Amino acid sequence: MLGGFETEKATAAAWFADLRDQIVAGFEGLEQSQTEGPTADKPAGVFERTETKRTADDGSDAGGGVMSVMRNGRVFEKIGVNTSEVYGELGPAAQKAMAARGVPGMEDDPRFWASGISLVAHMQNPHAPAVHMNTRMFWTPHAWWFGGGSDLNPCIEYDEDTAHFHNTQKAHLDPHGADLYPKLKAWADEYFYIPHRNRARGVGGIFMDDRCTGDWAADFALTQDIGRAFLSAYVPLVEKRRNTPWSEADKDTQLVHRGLYAEYNLVYDRGTKFGLATGHDANAVLMSLPPMAKWV
Repeated sequence: MLGGFETEKATAAAWFADLRDQIVAGFEGLEQSQTEGPTADKPAGVFERTETKRTADDGSDAGGGVMSVMRNGRVFEKIGVNTSEVYGELGPAAQKAMAARGVPGMEDDPRFWASGISLVAHMQNPHAPAVHMNTRMFWTPHAWWFGGGSDLNPCIEYDEDTAHFHNTQKAHLDPHGADLYPKLKAWADEYFYIPHRNRARGVGGIFMDDRCTGDWAADFALTQDIGRAFLSAYVPLVEKRRNTPWSEADKDTQLVHRGLYAEYNLVYDRGTKFGLATGHDANAVLMSLPPMAKWV
């Protein structure tokens, strides 16, 4: 049995909230600085903040979170930056899933706690890449772990953008071990693959799950650096591409690629499945879906 984790849980939840605030401020800054291009005459986008609640089967409080969403801005067509802190007891299906991941004793004590941040950005300009990022901590009385990462999802690919995104992540991960970035990159390539399309959903990034070395502070520090890497990996790409002229064909390419993204999130994404299975606010769980998409 694990005890004495209240401090660690509070520390992790506070970090996810602080990272959300950093990202929200940075992206609202991008909106305000967009003074040229075809969307510059629109009002600068701002995030709308909504508290979400989760209720247990018996009606008791089971946590919730904050959903921060910007729609129809100058740079971002839709972006959500959500944080959550949920708790309660896992149902039978979730207990079996935990057992399959090697967590013992869930049938005797099915309590859990989870907190994290999840972000998905869909862009106005098809040349500016969409992006996903999330980090999280999960706890039961029997085990704890961290997970998450970030990956780039351009509909029009630029090799130099891909290189910058990956190199920035590598620079943040290397202090935690020279073998870590190659491992998490390979994990992302495997995780963000769409079998029924026989292709990846984007150009990759980093991903980890079930991270528990036994040293909570070290694993949390790694999780923080995955979060810290995000803005420096992504914002320069938006600044570079947000004024690139686009055609109707470019926009069509973007909408088709968004359909690919929606397919992945609805069919394969673990976070989507966990959120819906544990009764979290459906709008918050499905925040990642694009405002418009197209299938051919």
